[in-house]
Parts: sequence; C-alpha cells; structure tokens
Amino acid sequence: MAVDFNHTIVWSRDRSASAAFLAEMLGLPAPSKFGPFDVVKTNNGVNVDFAEKAGEISAQHYAFLVNEVEFDEILSRIRAKGLPYWADPAQQKDGEINTHDGGRGLYFEDLNGHLLEIITRPYGSGGWQP
Repeated sequence: MAVDFNHTIVWSRDRSASAAFLAEMLGLPAPSKFGPFDVVKTNNGVNVDFAEKAGEISAQHYAFLVNEVEFDEILSRIRAKGLPYWADPAQQKDGEINTHDGGRGLYFEDLNGHLLEIITRPYGSGGWQP
C-alpha cells in the first residue's frame, strides 16, 4: 500500500499573512484559497493549509527539504528581514548553520512562533547521528 503525506493545518492568528510569509520565505507561488484555508503548495504536492485560531497557538515544527541554491536564497531573505535563525531546534546556536549529513540546515520562526526548518539533505542520508 502506498501512503503519501497530503497536507497539514497550521494554526495562525492571520492565515493570509502567515501563508504569504511562508510562500515568500521559501520562494513558492502565492497562496491560494480553499474554504477556510490559505494554502501554500510545495513542489512535492504536499499542501500547508493555514487556518485562523483565536487564543493560544502551540508552536509546531515544519521542515522543508531544499536544494543548495534555494537554501542560499532563503537564507538571504531571512537575513534581509533581520530574522533570527539557529543551527539547532533548541535555538541555542544563534546565527549558525548546521552541516548534518554533509548538507546545510537552519531553523527560524514564522509569524506565530512555529519553528520552520530548511535542510539540503534528509536526516540520516549522510550517516550523521545526533
């Protein structure tokens, strides 16, 4: 049986602003609307659906696999906006990039405090062990 991941819902205070932020930062097409969602489509067919929620939003983690050129472009956008970024999910290695599995990776926060990660190699693909 083949199982593919199709979409996830990301809770936000302003779904349109949050979806636009993700699309801009990752260099993806502008979000589309689908019912109560603003949808960011990734290149592998997985959708990130933004919905609004009143009250507290629990921060989640979302990781995106990008190529080396895309990594540099995203890092440039992060720096241009003056956003903090880290080499680790605990946010202890400020302004650093990790090199796990012979690739590069970093973490930064979206408008709602969700931790976004970009990596150039899937974890475990180069023998790296935490």
